[in-house]
Amino acid sequence: MTFKTLDDLTDIAGKRVLVRVDLNVPVKDGQVTDTTRIERVAPTIRELSEKGAKIILLAHFGRPKGEPVADMSLKAIAPAVEEILDQRVHFAADCIGDKAANAIAEMNDGDVLLLENTRFHKGEEKNDPAFVTALAANGDLYVNDAFSAAHRAHASTEGLAQHLPAYAGRTMQAELEALEKGLGNPKRPVVAIVGGAKVSTKIDLLQNLVKKVDALVIGGGMANTFLAAQGVDVGKSLCEHDLAETAKSIIAAAAAAGCAIVLPEDGVVAREFKAGADNAVVDIKAIPADAMVLDVGPKSVAAINDWISRAETLVWNGPLGAFEIAPFDKATVAAAKHAAARTRQGSLVSVAGGGDTVAALNHAEVADDFTYVSTAGGAFLEWMEGKPLPGVDILHKQK
Repeated sequence: MTFKTLDDLTDIAGKRVLVRVDLNVPVKDGQVTDTTRIERVAPTIRELSEKGAKIILLAHFGRPKGEPVADMSLKAIAPAVEEILDQRVHFAADCIGDKAANAIAEMNDGDVLLLENTRFHKGEEKNDPAFVTALAANGDLYVNDAFSAAHRAHASTEGLAQHLPAYAGRTMQAELEALEKGLGNPKRPVVAIVGGAKVSTKIDLLQNLVKKVDALVIGGGMANTFLAAQGVDVGKSLCEHDLAETAKSIIAAAAAAGCAIVLPEDGVVAREFKAGADNAVVDIKAIPADAMVLDVGPKSVAAINDWISRAETLVWNGPLGAFEIAPFDKATVAAAKHAAARTRQGSLVSVAGGGDTVAALNHAEVADDFTYVSTAGGAFLEWMEGKPLPGVDILHKQK
């Protein structure tokens, strides 16, 4: 690894450790409804606490645009953090200044303190040097455990690492190690599955992947755009006809790079978008003019699973069909289960990420069987696009 981890932090009893975490969790009626992100950072917090450090948590919540917003206070999140850690979590009503300093002064070794939303200050998103200095005054060391915010060059994600000795937390470390196996230095053949509704949101991703993978499986609504570009009549299916030239250029780039493009051979069509709608499997060249493709068909699933069987590495972003409604979840579930089985056998490294992808793998009940499932959203996508991640790059530089 080319960055420092918690393994490099030994004699830290009594040290003030600023830990950037992701607590941007869904909340309904004042209650956290999904604690996944808190669970992910718990190991880092526990380890630092056991080593006797004073753990000072930095996080953002929502988009308050640089000023305090009552319902975006992290105070409401503290009880959920406390419950998962099974440890008291103190709270300070600001992340800089006297309120933060006074709360830190009262800490004992091993204590955990959550500071108020960093985005209550305009300096956070601007990575303002004065704000970074004010944050740095609260700590002796810096640990970044928020890969999900690593694509932003903010004060608490990038600026602090220029002021204090910087380390990757356990979640950050696991994510970076998994991503290295996925695209950085993967075992070949590498197969990528990219699905979802629109090509327009994933142009950079597709253009990067064709240069790095051996086969690119395209599913979801975006497959229709590629099919239409090749002259297939997709009926009333979701399709970005104006991106036909973009689709053709991606196909050409794949051919030049020796990357196979895998498009659906058949599709499950329906005339209405609802659970249990009347549906039929048709050849991809025989889509009725008044119908829409809502999933890939069994021939396509067989072809996709054949590619997964040949792969040593699988990178997955986006479902193959409208998995949220039955029966249009069948292809996504079948491919996910096949990838999970190969991973369990030790034959496949499987890395997946993106909100819909995580939901789809949970729906297929296989998320725990994949090598790594990233909850990072935007940061995961930007990594797949080959873009620099400031919060990660600065950790590499520090080493």
